[in-house]
Amino acid sequence: MFGSRSKEEKSPTAKVPLDLSKQPRDPEAPKGRPTPKRSEAQTQRRRASSAPMDRKEAAKRQREARRSDLAKQREALASGDERYLPARDKGPVRRFVRDFVDSRFCIAEFFLPLAVVILVLSMVRVGSLQNIALLLWLGVIVLIVVDSIGLAFRMKRQLNERFPNEPKRGAIAYGLMRTLQMRRLRLPKPQVKRGERP
Repeated sequence: MFGSRSKEEKSPTAKVPLDLSKQPRDPEAPKGRPTPKRSEAQTQRRRASSAPMDRKEAAKRQREARRSDLAKQREALASGDERYLPARDKGPVRRFVRDFVDSRFCIAEFFLPLAVVILVLSMVRVGSLQNIALLLWLGVIVLIVVDSIGLAFRMKRQLNERFPNEPKRGAIAYGLMRTLQMRRLRLPKPQVKRGERP
């Protein structure tokens, strides 16, 4: 009886009340865990400050990260920096295809301006002009198809010579789609001049 009371008096931390958050901790009482190293404490503080507090904050940070990634991609598309290019434009095969297409004149790149001219001619209410527009339309399409087939064969041969072990799936279609864009509007921007062979 007396022994148990004396033990309780000697160790005041033996029975700790459950609600510790509201009461201040006794400075002489043990804390029950080792003191963390300074580097660990700083890491925990940084993590606590960088972790989003709620869903709105998380969404806001995600939007900011996406915006900065898109800005880097736009800069890369203008400068040709491989690190930040989109996945469809990355790699030595895609770079060679872009340079191969950009170094040549292709009929397909003039498709949009020619289509506008042909459309204007076809809207004029003169029968002979409408016939000319129809013939021009057919001629432009045939020339684009023939030019694209020849370009695809040459590109395939060059790719097989230069990159025998690299995956080339989709490279020809990528190059043909690039020919349909006007040179000024192509992204990534052309890195070679016309006539300059890659």
